[in-house]
Amino acid sequence: MAAINDLVRQIADPDLRDRIQKEVDKLAKQKKFGLVFEEHLPECTPLYDIPVKPGAKVALKAGSVDDFWRVLRLKDGKVVCLKRGETEAVELPVESLVTIAEFGDPIYPYLKPLDSVCNAPDSDLWHALIEADNYHALQLLEYLYAGKVDCIYIDPPYNTGARDWKYNNDYVDGSDTYRHSKWLSFMEKRLKLAKKLLNPRDSVLIVTIDEKEYLHLGCLLEEMFPEANVQMVSSIIAQKGVYRKDSFYRTNEYLFMVQMGESTVVPLPLDAQWQLGKNESAAAKGIVWSQLRRSGTGDLRTDSPNLFYPIKFNRQGTKIVGFGEALFPLSEHPSGALEVFDDYIQLWPIKESGIEGRWQLSQSELAQRLQSGYVKTGKMKDNTIPVSYLKRGSIQKIDSKDVLVIGHEGPNNTVIVDSSDYKHEFVPGSQWNIESHDATYQGSQMINKMFGEARFSFPKSLYAVHDTIRFFVANKPNALIIDFFAGSGTTLHAVNLLNAEDGGHRRCIMVTNNEVSEAEAKTLTAEGHLPGDEEWDKLGIARYVTWPRTVCSIEGHDVKGEPLKGNYLGSDLPMADGFRANAAFFQLGFLDKTAVSLGMQFKEMLPVLWMKAGCVGKCHELADGQNPDMLILPENRFAVLVNEQAFAAFEEALAEHPEIQTVFLATDYEVNYRSMVKNLNVEQSYQLYRDYLDHFRLSAGRN
Repeated sequence: MAAINDLVRQIADPDLRDRIQKEVDKLAKQKKFGLVFEEHLPECTPLYDIPVKPGAKVALKAGSVDDFWRVLRLKDGKVVCLKRGETEAVELPVESLVTIAEFGDPIYPYLKPLDSVCNAPDSDLWHALIEADNYHALQLLEYLYAGKVDCIYIDPPYNTGARDWKYNNDYVDGSDTYRHSKWLSFMEKRLKLAKKLLNPRDSVLIVTIDEKEYLHLGCLLEEMFPEANVQMVSSIIAQKGVYRKDSFYRTNEYLFMVQMGESTVVPLPLDAQWQLGKNESAAAKGIVWSQLRRSGTGDLRTDSPNLFYPIKFNRQGTKIVGFGEALFPLSEHPSGALEVFDDYIQLWPIKESGIEGRWQLSQSELAQRLQSGYVKTGKMKDNTIPVSYLKRGSIQKIDSKDVLVIGHEGPNNTVIVDSSDYKHEFVPGSQWNIESHDATYQGSQMINKMFGEARFSFPKSLYAVHDTIRFFVANKPNALIIDFFAGSGTTLHAVNLLNAEDGGHRRCIMVTNNEVSEAEAKTLTAEGHLPGDEEWDKLGIARYVTWPRTVCSIEGHDVKGEPLKGNYLGSDLPMADGFRANAAFFQLGFLDKTAVSLGMQFKEMLPVLWMKAGCVGKCHELADGQNPDMLILPENRFAVLVNEQAFAAFEEALAEHPEIQTVFLATDYEVNYRSMVKNLNVEQSYQLYRDYLDHFRLSAGRN
């Protein structure tokens, strides 16, 4: 199009030029540049807790969710329904069916409490795990936290062809010719919602992927986040490599960092050792040794005559004992690179070719580094002695002590090289080879010890997630972090470890479905079980892996109650101590719009209100049949007016709790809502149930 625009600009007739330019612009809008992929059938979601009723869309529990019927009537446990595009109705047993929602249908989600773990009853910090299809969970999170999330870390399915993810409730394998475009359709829908969650001023989206989709993912991210800084890092996650038939062993994966607004990488303290272990290198620390004799441009004696001076060694050539003066005039020359005298040896910066070079440091600078141990010499060989020094920096007085400082851009970009008294900080490069990031030893083996068996394939190394997140939230002690491909639950585990290390109060929300593996599904089906049955659900990933790991890591024991052994790497934190943290476990369900608008499902709505108010304190639960006029919850920092006739009492009670700054007011009338808000001194207020219903009705329209 650029060439066409150039040609159009050469048209002399202005009217003709403008007319043609308008037509070209129309064509440009029709052409999709960048990543092009098939738009597949919208995904459908089974709604197991929504009863089958007339007008509902239903599918067979044992079938494909995109093969569905519309219910005409129910009678005696039978459902008469009609498939789209057909004219002949069929009769099916009601217990064989599940209500489904098509992509774009308005849904009204709620959170059903399943369990909780409280290891810090005096703390108001509560994490959350939501068992759900992550698309609908993201719709809920948009209602709760649009523009408020500091970090999203996700590890989506890698689409290797190994039948490890589903599209429309059916596994996608390597024989599916559309598997790449299905994966992109799947990811695009979720990333659109994820973008709405991120704080546009300062936040980050981190996505891990392997070589099967990294090119497609990179294009998709560039297209969806044109305003962001997108960078890719390669990280070794399997030192021994993962076998792939007829291919090279896979040892690495890729991490895309999508930085929004003013997001920056926070330098890390080297006293935490970057979780490196044996593979830690001097270069990784930001410490680089360089040969003293200059090479490259400006490396001749004539370029810097003052730096052509001799370095004096003892007679054995093993120790520097002094420095001579620069040799002048330039017409005078030493006899060679190494001159031998009775009591000492003298080294000049002369190249192997005999050309006179020059040193990189003056005598005084070199003497200072030598005194502090920042100069190294090698063995005398081939008429020379190798000399190297710690590159960059200068000796400075800090607390009356000489230390070498590298970098001069303020404390966040300063490396103080003194391991006994000062912390080191650094920012690594884009190639990570970190021993503690090995998924076998710090992922699989770690959680297998918790479970006493292998319940999850290829979990991330705890330290890989911990270190990656830390680059962006180290200076955000109250960050909100979300993972909507939670898998085994590594992200929440990593956030708890980071909080324990630096006293942070970061909160993590994880989302995962409760799917069983393909092999387990076949076994359960053969035994007569269907999705939604108790026997099926208890083996799903959320209930069998993610939540048990969350409980075990927080309380410091395995699934049998035995204390975990060992300490977390890079710290003296015993795993058996667990973490001072709390977490709530919910299942995402769906409400009837009419019942919500009539205020008949307030009990079900309460966990959603708790999350919208910030997940402060343990989520309050109402007993069956309990229907209060108001709830004043100072431990949760929010209050709810259920019956607007009780507003006077509500206002009076609220005045006694200034810590409550979030209120929910149930009223059908906008004028009443505005009048009540005017009389309350709070930071945030919401109109029930209009605020909730409008959001999900409109979000369905947008999709």
